[in-house]
Amino acid sequence: MKASDLALLMAEAQRGEPAAYRRLLQHVQPWLFRYFRRRLPCSMVEDAVQDTMLAVHCSRHTFDPRRPFGPWLAAVARHKMIDRLRTLGRASFEQIDVNLAVDDHHGAVVSATVIEAMLATLGRPQSQVIRLVKIDGLSVQEAALRSGQSASLVRVNIHRGIAKMGASLAG
Repeated sequence: MKASDLALLMAEAQRGEPAAYRRLLQHVQPWLFRYFRRRLPCSMVEDAVQDTMLAVHCSRHTFDPRRPFGPWLAAVARHKMIDRLRTLGRASFEQIDVNLAVDDHHGAVVSATVIEAMLATLGRPQSQVIRLVKIDGLSVQEAALRSGQSASLVRVNIHRGIAKMGASLAG
């Protein structure tokens, strides 16, 4: 949409045409998102767009239909951007120590990898119910419902599967 069309829509909106005002805001909003994405942190973009849309609404009476709409909108957006940047300057940030102690997950990663490799050696019925009961924490009855096996077959498959995995570890 051309800038002159936006000025006409704004003039119609000033005269009380709700459809024209709605169309104007639909065309303005994507531009505002692009404008703020280039200038503000991502977390502030949505709020800045909403603030600007509200400012356009509240100050639409100040728009002169004989003048271009684009610079008027840019000025409103610029003022809202400055307001956002001022609040950013007042915000307190907590420094994070770069030498932060982190637990070593090496053992857990190795264990998970070994368990996955061992489960891959089992048949589908056994590996499925071992995952459901021993890893996911479901009851035998819940595993039976999910797997389509009877509760007694779930118990047998868990027992046989674990025995097979233990034998492969021993060998």
